[in-house]
Amino acid sequence: MNNHTFQALFSRDIQQLKEELNLFKDEANMWKALPGVTNTAGNLSLHLIGNLNHFIGATLGNTGYVRVRELEFSSTGIARETLLADIDKTLEMVNKVLGSITEAQLAADFPFEIFGKNSTEYYLFHFFGHISYHLGQINYLRRILEA
Repeated sequence: MNNHTFQALFSRDIQQLKEELNLFKDEANMWKALPGVTNTAGNLSLHLIGNLNHFIGATLGNTGYVRVRELEFSSTGIARETLLADIDKTLEMVNKVLGSITEAQLAADFPFEIFGKNSTEYYLFHFFGHISYHLGQINYLRRILEA
């Protein structure tokens, strides 16, 4: 797969994240969890923003982003407009970094090991799956909380 395909897929799903948040009729529901579920749609959104900015922005794009993962799961009540603005910044960064990555960089080892030594392309597939997984959770939470 080439960088433009990754860029298109990541862009599509980041845009879908924005759409999911905009579909909440009651903004307060973004910060509600269901019995037996620990994460809210808001926290999952913060987690995706942090993950992308850390692994694509800081690791591949040298953006200088410093991740505070604990805040992704402990923050609450952040306004939808703020989340959407942060998602827009994340989308811009992802497009810039993935738009400039070369075939040689995709084939090279990822700068550090998470699940063993693998190529950058392998990890981009993993990060893409991570977005999809959490998008499904956000969609499900929204549908149940606002049924």
